[in-house]
Amino acid sequence: MPKYTVADLRAIHDLPIPELIFKAQQVHREHHRPDEVQLCSLLSVKTGGCPEDCAYCPQSSHYDTGVRRDQILSVDEVVAAAQRAQAAGATRFCMGTAGRNPQDGESFERVLGMVRAVRGLGLEACITLGMLTDAQTDRLAQAGLTVYNHNVDTSREFYGNIITTHGYDDRLATLARVRKAGIKVCSGGIIGMGESIDDRCAMLVTLANLDPPPESVPINALVPVKGTPLGERPAVDALELVRMIATARIVMPAARVRLSAGRAGLSREAQVLCFLAGANSIFFGEKLLTTGNPDVDSDHKLLRDAGLRPASLH
Repeated sequence: MPKYTVADLRAIHDLPIPELIFKAQQVHREHHRPDEVQLCSLLSVKTGGCPEDCAYCPQSSHYDTGVRRDQILSVDEVVAAAQRAQAAGATRFCMGTAGRNPQDGESFERVLGMVRAVRGLGLEACITLGMLTDAQTDRLAQAGLTVYNHNVDTSREFYGNIITTHGYDDRLATLARVRKAGIKVCSGGIIGMGESIDDRCAMLVTLANLDPPPESVPINALVPVKGTPLGERPAVDALELVRMIATARIVMPAARVRLSAGRAGLSREAQVLCFLAGANSIFFGEKLLTTGNPDVDSDHKLLRDAGLRPASLH
């Protein structure tokens, strides 16, 4: 397995965009069906009140963002949402909870029930709960969890500028536990937080050098939320997102590269350029946890107009 350096990734990332996309397309076609995009739906099953201080997150209890703290949803509420997503074409149903780590007890038992119920519908189940213990990871695996999401967010060097309540190695330890338990890994990052291009490439180096790399890599553009420390950051230029997606595609050939947060701010043409660069998964539906997202009908129209189709479960 190749081990990448930041210099390796800068050499790819900084290519002229036509050359970069050409290389990404070659890799993409070797490993994926070029006309397919996986549709994933994301539901916040427990919102707000998180003790972590992630500078981008409106759910942190450190910031006044107007996000209400809600109790965890019932399994029935999650099943109803998953059925709606499935009817709209989703093959993966992702669930998010705000918090540092899950507490054993009634709420964790409910989460396990959600995983079993989503899998029972024939959907892939993905969840993000923060940091996990070995025992919790094993129980999630036993419940049938398909994928665990735990983003590294940015480079190790820049991480302390964004989060101080836990360290980079805490994130990597959770990813290692998930992998050891036989659960697939979903891990990516966010651009537009004030990081350098080298930081962006270092984040991809971290992911690409995992053995094996994540099966799913979300590339997020910061959605600035008023009240957070990053609430006044300027929008990310679409071509910066294209470069990151193409670079991720080249160095993680087998992964689903997901065009994630920030997609609502992209034109249809910019989204199609991201698909051309190797993105083959999107979150669709009304919300990404607490921020807006293009609606289902417009997403289906975009795919049709581009000659793309929703992926089916293989």
